[in-house]
Amino acid sequence: MISAAEAEAAFPDEVVTRAVTRLITVPGLAGQVALITIDNGHDHTRPSTFGPQSLVSLNAAIDEAFAAEPVAIAVTGKPFIFAVGADLSGVEQIAGRDLALQIAQTGHDVFRRLTESKIPTFAFVNGAVMGGGLELALSCHYRTLAENTAAIAFPEVFLGLFPGWGGTQLLPNLIGPDAAVTVIIENALSQNKMLKPAQAAELGIVDELFGSADYLEQSLLWLAKVVRGELTPPRREIDRGAGWDAAIARAKSIVDGKTRGASPGANKAVELLELARANDLDRGYAAETEALADVLMTDTLRAGLYSFNLVNKRAKRPAGAPDKSLARPVNKVGIVGAGLMASQLALLFVRRLKVPVVLTDIDQERVDSGVGYVHGEIDKLLAKKRVSPDAANRLKALVSGSLDKAAFADADFVIEAVFEELGVKQQVFAEVEEHVKPEAILATNTSSLSITEMASKLRHPERVVGFHFFNPVAVLPLLEIVRGERTDDASLATAFAVGKQLKKSSVLVSDAPAFVVNRLLTRFLGEVLAAVDEGTPFEVADRALDPLGLPMSPLTLLQLVGPPVALHVAETMHRAFPDRFGVSQNLAKFVEARKSAVWQWDDKGNATVDPEVVALWEQGDRPSTEEQLRERALSVLAEEVRIMLDEGVVAEAQDIDLCLILGAGWPFWLGGITPYLDRSGVSEKVNGKPFLAPGVASVPTA
Repeated sequence: MISAAEAEAAFPDEVVTRAVTRLITVPGLAGQVALITIDNGHDHTRPSTFGPQSLVSLNAAIDEAFAAEPVAIAVTGKPFIFAVGADLSGVEQIAGRDLALQIAQTGHDVFRRLTESKIPTFAFVNGAVMGGGLELALSCHYRTLAENTAAIAFPEVFLGLFPGWGGTQLLPNLIGPDAAVTVIIENALSQNKMLKPAQAAELGIVDELFGSADYLEQSLLWLAKVVRGELTPPRREIDRGAGWDAAIARAKSIVDGKTRGASPGANKAVELLELARANDLDRGYAAETEALADVLMTDTLRAGLYSFNLVNKRAKRPAGAPDKSLARPVNKVGIVGAGLMASQLALLFVRRLKVPVVLTDIDQERVDSGVGYVHGEIDKLLAKKRVSPDAANRLKALVSGSLDKAAFADADFVIEAVFEELGVKQQVFAEVEEHVKPEAILATNTSSLSITEMASKLRHPERVVGFHFFNPVAVLPLLEIVRGERTDDASLATAFAVGKQLKKSSVLVSDAPAFVVNRLLTRFLGEVLAAVDEGTPFEVADRALDPLGLPMSPLTLLQLVGPPVALHVAETMHRAFPDRFGVSQNLAKFVEARKSAVWQWDDKGNATVDPEVVALWEQGDRPSTEEQLRERALSVLAEEVRIMLDEGVVAEAQDIDLCLILGAGWPFWLGGITPYLDRSGVSEKVNGKPFLAPGVASVPTA
């Protein structure tokens, strides 16, 4: 176990979570309860975490608790926060495996004291609990949970890590292997999905839920019943045979499907869950410790932490955004269009802003369909009890439709979501400008067209901004906010303020063709389609990028985007940069034939190339291997990223990484596109230099 002096030397800048023990008298108990409270001394904006010094403090508090010879020991956190895991900000300071091993071992040693205690131990999980915080709770004999807990999860696999302080061993032996696979692997690889308190109780992670108003009092009274023997929380019978086999098979399938085997943390989580079958903590904890020390020293983990910092820090302070004090209030929203995208936008605006939202379209049937979609989605939320009946009625009352754009007269923010053609959008904005007040913001959800050109014929071009969402709107967190040549600071500040209200992560982008995500995906996909045109088999082209562990293969991405959209963006980019962006004539024929996918699936889920696609796609006789195509695709990405940075499309390489992580699902463990290109040597080969400084998103060199 690490000493106090070693801990301070290792992480001198650690925000220490102190553990304090006090003795409490509980009605009905002859002795006292030792209550350990963990608190980092900050408000709820800085959750409690565990670095080496924090573990030393907790260990000392456990010493004090045992010395008092209480009838029970309980651990709880500061208001609304139990603990959210290891102090990830200090990982970059771990310069050698020996220190990593020491920290990994210390976490096990401290937490295990509560597991092996002869005195009953309880975790009173009074708020957010993730990672190492959840492992601390699992290390206790019994657990209660506050009903208003906002975040419950093991996010480690999402970051390229795995629960390394007992989670892979304790959880499957408490709730069963299949449920543990869901929590540790499936949820983590589904954009870090959180558990709700009721789900945690249903799975058996906690023994009891209590209301937040008197949570601690209820938990102590419940503790008294357990200590007196009046209540014995049930424990599940664990299937260590066929059920465990099936769970591990499912885990492998999820990891393969989500990461293509490219994430060491996910692979190791599967191994450790299999090891937990024996329920031998000595063996299991030793394996966790060794594996954790190994993974802590990998570029993959550093890349995951780089991604984590981008999403949790840079995304909250968008580079180049104007002073937020310039933002104007938005008390009504207008949406031009009532199709699926427009309706999704209407639902998002009304749920987040809770202001009147009015949709317009060219006929009453479309308007009614758009409003009906929003009302129907709100009814679904009501059925799932995600909104109350009163809230549902209020939200539906805020959404209306009109054939007349005069309905926008008092709107503060109007966004268009019509056909992706410049002339159409210019006409729409000209019509809208006749009705809206001079200071109203005009936003466009264009995915590739010029904001400057769109605004060029308006009386007030300074109020036009790009507001590019990603589909599905409710799921993907990225919002590309585009500044046209004449967009003013007040309009831009208002756009950023609205993006924040919508709970989106906004990135400022200059008015360049296709902006960031679509520009890079179009260049990348264009290279893959060019290889297929040259004669590369569809199957080979689709597998070429598997080693990266991207969320979907290139040809599956083509299907998701929609071939007509992909063709339109490719043509737009070809007009802008004909030397770098080609247009596949086979893709044009594919769209003309109204084909939506290269693949077809049988009833067992096996994919084969659609014979009709094979017949219409004319291929050459110069096929590429998977390795050759992968090198080609990565090389053009490196070239395009460098050009975009030179053009000033975004402020820094970190913004391109943030866009791909949040808008294209680029895996956390790759750390964004630029760190991956740096680590793989592609940046140096193509551009003669890396994108990032040495040590950023990689293990520092001595």
